[in-house]
Amino acid sequence: MSQAFAEPSWGEVAPEAFRRIVVVSPHFDDAAMGAGHLLASYQDTTVVTVLGGRPPAYPAEPSEWDALGGFVAGDDIVALRRQEDVAAMAVLESGYRWLDFSDHQYLEPADRPTPADVAPVLGETISSLDPTAVFFPMGLANPDHVMVHEACLEVVAAQPERTWFCYEDHGYKHLPGLLAWRVAKLLRSRPWPTPAIVPHVADEERKRKAIWCYTSQIAPLERDHALTARMEGRVPEQFWRLAPPPRGWEGLAELV
Repeated sequence: MSQAFAEPSWGEVAPEAFRRIVVVSPHFDDAAMGAGHLLASYQDTTVVTVLGGRPPAYPAEPSEWDALGGFVAGDDIVALRRQEDVAAMAVLESGYRWLDFSDHQYLEPADRPTPADVAPVLGETISSLDPTAVFFPMGLANPDHVMVHEACLEVVAAQPERTWFCYEDHGYKHLPGLLAWRVAKLLRSRPWPTPAIVPHVADEERKRKAIWCYTSQIAPLERDHALTARMEGRVPEQFWRLAPPPRGWEGLAELV
């Protein structure tokens, strides 16, 4: 069983914490977007994509997002997206796991997975990989991202011995107020989020190559999430350590 590693000083994390890393990704491309530099910087990494399963049925007509990505009626969208994911993970030299839950856009509201549905399966997957550190999304804007974040918090509570981080959802972190809202929410509820010093190499060309493996996502990401502007702006990857507040600091949450 992995052990949590204490920081030697403010923001720093003991190097042993990064010996075996798991990155939880809501959809196939989210880990590469939000933690691609991290994945490329360490040897033993695995991406667990939560919404990696086929739906019971695809809509008769593709959603606007899928249509913009080039899909037409009758396509097995998840099968192609899995191929894209395999190619991206090869670029980042990362292992991968796909859970069998489906993207919310293919399901009626009553059929969409909940944190309570996902947490046990995700927890078992994380336990089987036995990582020394787990990174999961802040959970911003997109309902799948929010659901996966909340499921991960349930796993954090069940496996407190691990070292836990959040990464910023690169498709949504610039929406006004959302990142601040999540940080404030965590501060009030615990575990507290604190920006961490996570050594990694910012290889922009390698990250771009990995993201562009998700060929079907480039057009909608350009339209809705300013993909090229993000890449050309070299938007940094920021990681937030999740841990209980220091003794005596608990009252700070009351000021939020």
